[in-house]
Amino acid sequence: MTNVLVVEDDDLIRSVLVKALGGAEYTALEAVDGESARAILSTISDIDLMLLDIGLPDTDGLTLLREARDRGFAAPVIILTARDSVANTVEGLESGANDYMVKPFRVPELLARIRLRLREHEATEDPGILEHAGMRLDIRTRRVEVDGRIQELTNREYSLLEMLLRNKGETISREQLLESVWGMDFDPGSNIVNVYIRSLRRKIGENKVQTVRGVGYRVE
Repeated sequence: MTNVLVVEDDDLIRSVLVKALGGAEYTALEAVDGESARAILSTISDIDLMLLDIGLPDTDGLTLLREARDRGFAAPVIILTARDSVANTVEGLESGANDYMVKPFRVPELLARIRLRLREHEATEDPGILEHAGMRLDIRTRRVEVDGRIQELTNREYSLLEMLLRNKGETISREQLLESVWGMDFDPGSNIVNVYIRSLRRKIGENKVQTVRGVGYRVE
C-alpha cells in the first residue's frame, strides 16, 4: 500500500484529503502541525509522498520541507497552500517541492498529480528488480522467479506482470493494460487481457493477481 503523509492543520481540508486518499486506495498518515509531522517523518521510513500545507500553526511548511530534505527524505512533496503568487511557487519548488497546488483545488486533479509524481519518482529510482509476494522480476534480464523457481513467461505475460508489480496495490483497468501492453490501436472490445491474465495466473499462481470486478486487476 502507498503511504501518503498529509500535513494540514485545517480539520475540514485534512478530512477531505484523507477520505479522497482512502477512496484511491492510499494509506493516509495525518499531521496537524510541524511537530507531529517531524515525529512521523522520524519514525516511519516508508512514506511514499507528502502533501504539505505551508501555513502550519507552529512552523513554516517550507522550513519543515527543507529540514526533511536535509535529513534525506526523498519522496515527492506536493505543496497545498492559499499563497498563489509566482514568488511563492518558486520558493516552494526551490525548497524541495515537486509540485504546487493553490487552494481551493479539485480533488480529482490532486489525485492525478499524486499518481504522476509517484510514477516519476519510481522511474528515477528504478531498482532494476521488482519483488512482491514471492515474485521477483529482473528488469534488465527479464528473468522471472516465482516462489524461488524460474518461470518462463511470454513477452505479453511478462509485460502484464511488470505493469501490475510496478503499480502494486493499485487497480489497473483493462483499458490501461491494453494501452500499455498492446498499444492504443488494439480493439478495446477484445477480451485479450482476460485471456492473458488467465494464462499468467496458471504460471505464477491463481491468487497472485486479483480481479476487481468491473474495474480491472491488481496485485497487493
